[in-house]
Amino acid sequence: MGERRARIINARRIYITTAIPYVNGEPHIGHALELVQVDALARAWRSAGHEVRTLTGTDDNALTNVRAAEAAGVPVADFVRAHGDRFVSLFEPLSVEFDDVIRTSSDPRHRIGVERLWRACAARGDLYLRDYEGAYCVGCEAFVDAEDLDSRGCCPEHRTQPDAVRERNWFFRLSRYGERIRAAIETGELRIEPASRRNEVLAQLRTGLRDISVSRSFERAHGWGLTVPDDPSQVVYVWFDALANYVTALGSGADEARWWHGADERIHLIGKGIIRFHALYWPAILASAGLPLPTALFVHDYLTVDGAKISKSIGNGVAPAELVGRFGTDAVRWWLLSEAPLGVDTDFTVERLVRRANDDLANGVGNLVTRAVALVHRLRGGLVGEAPAFADVADVDVEFAAALEAFDLRRATRRVRELIDAANRELERVRPWELAKADPDDQRIDEVLTDVVDRCRRLIALAAAFVP
Repeated sequence: MGERRARIINARRIYITTAIPYVNGEPHIGHALELVQVDALARAWRSAGHEVRTLTGTDDNALTNVRAAEAAGVPVADFVRAHGDRFVSLFEPLSVEFDDVIRTSSDPRHRIGVERLWRACAARGDLYLRDYEGAYCVGCEAFVDAEDLDSRGCCPEHRTQPDAVRERNWFFRLSRYGERIRAAIETGELRIEPASRRNEVLAQLRTGLRDISVSRSFERAHGWGLTVPDDPSQVVYVWFDALANYVTALGSGADEARWWHGADERIHLIGKGIIRFHALYWPAILASAGLPLPTALFVHDYLTVDGAKISKSIGNGVAPAELVGRFGTDAVRWWLLSEAPLGVDTDFTVERLVRRANDDLANGVGNLVTRAVALVHRLRGGLVGEAPAFADVADVDVEFAAALEAFDLRRATRRVRELIDAANRELERVRPWELAKADPDDQRIDEVLTDVVDRCRRLIALAAAFVP
């Protein structure tokens, strides 16, 4: 009990979020990846005695949504509401649970919070008006430099040519905050996992930061978005708007104090394509507004199909609900959590999903538990000795807990497989069925059965967060 009390006393308060997706298309398995990753981490940490709050939502105020709504001949508000519902509908088939869901176009907390953040940056002297001319990628919702484009002059991420834009915008003094961000990353105040992404951000910082446009003309935004405070001719740039959701969802009272100012961990789980916005823009905006920075960015790579990134713009998405309908929630969740390594894109195939579920869940956990229970009933009438109690995930397996802290979910699932293999090896080493033939009362039978049943309990406790 003393160890358990110590762990509860040292329990952390963890606020963890997904990125919020544009809703200009149908949700695909890439969106499911983030939902499942956050859900699994939250479940595991709660089982370890930590206090956890989770957030997801939809990014409604993007120009990509406006264009998709216009192409569909539907009012933008109706379009984003209907498409947002499709993303939220993934929760049930994926068995994910979130404490909060924010929709940036309709949630009153968001407008109030964005205005408060904007005014705080303005009060610091970090917002100013200026004329600007550049190439704008609607898919990225960002201005891009010529060196960022491919040989055809297209955005390599979205395979489209950017728009030529010339207008008067509000700018944010990002250039003021390069040293602050660099120091935060190098000291570990802002941890970025995996280390390769951390190095990527530090390399960007060494080239210097330029001020960024944080508004768009009301006309170019087609009248959609949050109006800049005191300037109705402009709407707030979607990335300033979208990033703010992590704070605006908490309101400005007790929840913000508890979960932003008072949290031990403020973790954003994001895809590699938006690391610049989260590792450079967002910390600078927070520093300007006088708010604490995130403590960690967990960055995953892309899921691909036939080597191509799964995306709405390419149209090669794999529908998560359909996969669940065919193979079950456990199989889909387990594949998402066990197959995606850090720092490398992962190609999805149905064959890989089926093989992983069969190997690890059916032939792994399922067969071991069935074998152990059958031996206990056959050799000991269904009764085994009492194994030592365990309190939580850290008690069960330190390596598993360490993998979660490093955002290495693949390593965590591999640890489950290692525990299964170890239990099977112990059974084969002792071979209690043979001992029983020679001496049914052999004490080694009770010892190994108690041990293997305890191992089953422990590995199930680990797997429960991944396949609840």
